Amino acid sequence: MAGQYLFEEIAGSPASFVTSAEAESLRSGFVSHLDGAGAYREFVEDLRVLGTDLTSRHRIARAWLEGYVASVEAARVYAPALDEAVALVIVDRRLDRTVSSALGAVDVDGLLGQHPRVQAGRLNLRLDEFLSRLGAFRHVRVPGFRDYQAKRTAVLERERKRLRLSEFQPNVMNSFVRNRLINEVYLPVIGDNLAKQIGALGEGKRTDLMGMLLLISPPGYGKTTLMEYVANRLGIVFVKVNGPALGHGVVSLDPAEAPNATARQEVQKINLALEMGNNVLLYLDDIQHTNPELLQKFITLCDAQRKIEGVWNGETKTYDFRGKRFYVCMAGNPYTESGEQFKIPDMLANRADTYNLGEILEGKDDLFALSYIENALTSNSVLAPLTTRGQDDIDKLVRMAKGEEIQLDQLSHEYSAIELGEIRNVLQKLVRVQEVLLKVNKQYILSASQTEAYRTEPPFKLQGSYRNMNKLTEKVVPVMNDAELESLIDDHYLGESQTLTTGAEHNLLKLAELRGKMTPEQAARWDEIKRSFGRIKVSGGADADPVTRLTGTISMLTERVEGVGTVIAKSFADAAQNAPEVLPPPDYTPMFDRVDRAIEAFAASSTRNEDATPAGERAVVVLAQQFAAIAHRLDRLNEAIRALGTEAAAAGAPAAAAVPAALPAQAADITAYLGKLDETLAAMATAPRGGQVVQVLPPGMNELIGRMIGTIEEALIPVTRQLGQELQASQPATDPKMTYLLDKALKNFDLLRDLFDALKRIDTSALVAPKRAPRRPPAKS
Repeated sequence: MAGQYLFEEIAGSPASFVTSAEAESLRSGFVSHLDGAGAYREFVEDLRVLGTDLTSRHRIARAWLEGYVASVEAARVYAPALDEAVALVIVDRRLDRTVSSALGAVDVDGLLGQHPRVQAGRLNLRLDEFLSRLGAFRHVRVPGFRDYQAKRTAVLERERKRLRLSEFQPNVMNSFVRNRLINEVYLPVIGDNLAKQIGALGEGKRTDLMGMLLLISPPGYGKTTLMEYVANRLGIVFVKVNGPALGHGVVSLDPAEAPNATARQEVQKINLALEMGNNVLLYLDDIQHTNPELLQKFITLCDAQRKIEGVWNGETKTYDFRGKRFYVCMAGNPYTESGEQFKIPDMLANRADTYNLGEILEGKDDLFALSYIENALTSNSVLAPLTTRGQDDIDKLVRMAKGEEIQLDQLSHEYSAIELGEIRNVLQKLVRVQEVLLKVNKQYILSASQTEAYRTEPPFKLQGSYRNMNKLTEKVVPVMNDAELESLIDDHYLGESQTLTTGAEHNLLKLAELRGKMTPEQAARWDEIKRSFGRIKVSGGADADPVTRLTGTISMLTERVEGVGTVIAKSFADAAQNAPEVLPPPDYTPMFDRVDRAIEAFAASSTRNEDATPAGERAVVVLAQQFAAIAHRLDRLNEAIRALGTEAAAAGAPAAAAVPAALPAQAADITAYLGKLDETLAAMATAPRGGQVVQVLPPGMNELIGRMIGTIEEALIPVTRQLGQELQASQPATDPKMTYLLDKALKNFDLLRDLFDALKRIDTSALVAPKRAPRRPPAKS
């Protein structure tokens, strides 16, 4: 600034310099003070001795003037003009000067703030000093600040791309509908949990500062969409971590230990959320795909400690979130095939508030059902305008579609007759779709929650989610009739079933049963599939080894024998109730217990069989087939006895067409059938079973088979004989109704002959493989 001033003064003609009045007053006072003290001549001599050494002359003159200002109180007011006064003393009158009386300083009063230049609300502003600072600010600091901003923007943009920060901005889908279920059920419980996590629930501040939100449901129920909406409304950073990308291989929060680049990126996102620390919602999606050991790392974060160990820039770091707005939410789907891996540590689950978005909450059935239609409004062009016309209109229009009479003046919007008709037609069809999807959803969850060992039919995997509702809604048009609507539902689930490969048939049959559209042919096929499923499951599955299948089949046989005893006992109980004078049957429980023990012993010996020869395996397979046939015969015997007891207890005679016009005279006599049965059992008990069986069957199998046949002879034959006697004593044998029922029962008893024919075929001598040379021990390596 001084150089600029010098240039401007010298460039003028004639050369002349402006001197401030303050500097002139300071110089004059200084000279007068030295004259009065007799020191002025000494001062002049000091300057003269220095000659042309301007630097030394300036230093000497400044020292004298500083001493003057320090010692004379009146001169202190001119201290800001000290440098200018030094120049006047050195140059003296060698240059032309003009003294300016302009005001060079001013005090500005009434200021507020804490700037260091403001003292007691007053700022002293000097023109020369201000211009000097202004020049430095303009030419140095402003360009430097602009360079800093440019570099900071470049760094932020680079890091924003590297960290993918755009993904952390909650983006609510355009199709999101804030329905009554969300307003009245989900938002209150989610809000309570989030408030509990940061200790802000209730009138007073909570002290526990703990918890976690756990959302579970089948796919397509909007867990992620709902949490993105909550994060958007709260204005917080939404850090979504993809569970499938993490996989089961990630067990640490150290990115360096991740097995691949994708998993490493997800672990870095977790640590980034921890590093941001405040105003963050950490959302772990699809945790059924992650390792429970990884989830254990969040236990201390979700309890009163609110701490977690993370890794940032390669160094471990402890994060403390007490008093910070940091929320944790996890979401999973335990109902899919991949959901078989759904595991969450107990200690973490105990710290979580768990909510299932796919199940009907107690007392909220109507809201859950309505949410299907509300969420699907944006998918249909006819219904989309309703989302902007208020919740009340939606409720009333749905009720109108269900047949309730509602006056049009109760609607907040003025609908034309054509528009209202189209809306009602579409909503009526959506109500039907809603009913089907609710049944499918309920069956899906029921099937998926069952343990595989206790299933009685194949698993049901078709879904009835919001996503399925949207897919169907977009295809519904007002002019569609009922047949076309049912066809639309059929086509939708036919397409959905294609991804189930071998499970498509039984899933579609179960769907037809749920919808009440099963034909007799489909019903027969469905019954056959369930029976086959039960037999395969009991026998150990299609992929089980032969011994396992045999053991399972024997267990099934045990159940069938027990079932025969149960049905017969129930028939006696019903007969005693209808005819009190008939004596109750004896207790046959010990007999069936002996059957159980025999079969269990047989199964135990089968599992201990170490013979793995092909002949031994074939023998086991054949035995399994024969025992399965026995179980099937016992099933049919069960049905026959149950039908006999039911029909015998019915009042009145059957219709004429149901009773044969003439029956054989011997039909009412059960003795012949029982005698044949006794002979068959006796023959089976003593029949030879092949001399070579011991070479391929487990030890003691022949004896066990004989014991089982004998036990059946002791238990089943007396029971059936007693049943026949009781039935004959309860009604005259000449009664047409009784005669018909006995004939039917005896025909069913003929199945026992097939049963024991199957037992007699258990002769494994034909299965023995030709004798082979003894095996040589393996050569020592």
